[in-house]
Amino acid sequence: MRLKPLMIGFAITTCFCANIASASDFKLQSTDIAEGQQLTSSHVFQGFGCEGGNVSPQLSWSNAPSETKSFAITVYDPDAPTGSGWWHWTLVNLPASVTSLPKGVKLDDDAFKGAMNITNDYGVKGFGGACPPVGEVHRYQFTVHALGIEKIELPENPSSALAGFMIHANSLASDTITAVYTRQK
Repeated sequence: MRLKPLMIGFAITTCFCANIASASDFKLQSTDIAEGQQLTSSHVFQGFGCEGGNVSPQLSWSNAPSETKSFAITVYDPDAPTGSGWWHWTLVNLPASVTSLPKGVKLDDDAFKGAMNITNDYGVKGFGGACPPVGEVHRYQFTVHALGIEKIELPENPSSALAGFMIHANSLASDTITAVYTRQK
């Protein structure tokens, strides 16, 4: 009789550990950005005193958990002098069949049907490049999230914080590349 609860506990632990193992295999890569490396001017915002291309980098990911039903992409600057950081990009509802985004992605391709850009902290939908105060080094956390739901239900024009809450509530796994940028002038 005592073996039954032990066997159930073992089965639950085994399933839990298997999910952790598959989540740790999930990997974000890019041909444009790298961990700890300076962003190029193509990924710098055009405006707010910054002069850049304002183009999103190429991103690709692999080994998503088998339960993945959609993906989300976030780009966040935790060093922004706002008290709450700065959301540069929040993209939700990418179909599970999508495993890469080209540099400067536009969501008009049928492959991205249903994907939705959330208004960033610059006040526009889509990617907004780096633009820290002059002389400051800021970190830019590019994160892909594998989600266990097909569609995050959000109100019209939600904040990135609300979208972030919903992303984290439904996340199966995530991986991040943290790039940096220092504005010289």
